[in-house]
Amino acid sequence: MSRGFFITFEGPDGSGKSTQAHFLAQNLQEEGYSVLLTREPGGTALGEAVRGILLGKDLQMSNETEALLYAAARAQHVEEKIKPALEQGKIVICDRFVDSSLAYQGYGLGLPLEELKKINSFAARGLRPNLTFLLDLEPERGLARARIERGQMDRIEERALEFHSKVRHGFLDLAKQERERFCVLQIADMSKEETAAFIWNQTLNLL
Repeated sequence: MSRGFFITFEGPDGSGKSTQAHFLAQNLQEEGYSVLLTREPGGTALGEAVRGILLGKDLQMSNETEALLYAAARAQHVEEKIKPALEQGKIVICDRFVDSSLAYQGYGLGLPLEELKKINSFAARGLRPNLTFLLDLEPERGLARARIERGQMDRIEERALEFHSKVRHGFLDLAKQERERFCVLQIADMSKEETAAFIWNQTLNLL
């Protein structure tokens, strides 16, 4: 479906995904690559509106509603931004994608994984990343980082530690199932610079 290269960043809250995605996009652009840096939920006007609903604390929703809202935002994102960029030969770097839905709504909330896979395959039109960087960190440390950096927690981050532990386990389980796609970084004892250098080298090797 694409001529470009699709890279995603995954991991628990506070693992530094957004920072590392930005670093990688900047490095690639400096090397002359055409890059689209985007995020989920978000990336489009509709996606950003859905993001506000999902992460805000004003509305209550069922677990199923949450999963479907993420998928709906993803469908628009793929159609409007990701697919066209890949067809133009760009490198697309996305902060979260389908793996986050499986980890958070599947492993974390206990929704059926096979159903989530079907829903998100439909939403993403079968699109899968070429490379996924999983930044692994204990949830206690990640949530503490997020609280320090932003001063407040969103609706998902405020969930119990048990939920976040299940999410972390989910990510690691998904990585074991697709070792050829995932690159797992244990970042607890790595600086931002060390992490960025490792990601840069791994990306260049594949490109």
